Amino acid sequence: MKYYSIGEAAARLGVPESTIRYYEKQGLLPRMERDEAGRRIFTEDYLAFLKIILYLKNTQMPISRIRQYVDWMAEGDSTIALRLAMFQEHKQAVLDQIALMTESLQGIDKKIERYTNYLKTNRKEVLS
Repeated sequence: MKYYSIGEAAARLGVPESTIRYYEKQGLLPRMERDEAGRRIFTEDYLAFLKIILYLKNTQMPISRIRQYVDWMAEGDSTIALRLAMFQEHKQAVLDQIALMTESLQGIDKKIERYTNYLKTNRKEVLS
């Protein structure tokens, strides 16, 4: 089995080492394996688990909810329905945020178009 150091894991995941350390301190990385010198080591499976944590964090799931997910994972298959519901709920929240961002981006694009047209035509209208 191949093991990765924290530096290698961070590089593979595209995050700073400090992020991994922070997640461990927050209780998001249970049963962290360590080598004889006490250094964190990561397997491919653990990196895959950490990717899920990053996906959740990158989509604005609060640390407390991620910790709940991790706790349910540790409890085993009896919590699969709870985990599924959590992911479905979070997916809808992400979709709602994407819709809001898309709408907001359209408003920004309209303002860019208006300012661009103003600068091209040098019109004297009041812009807000």
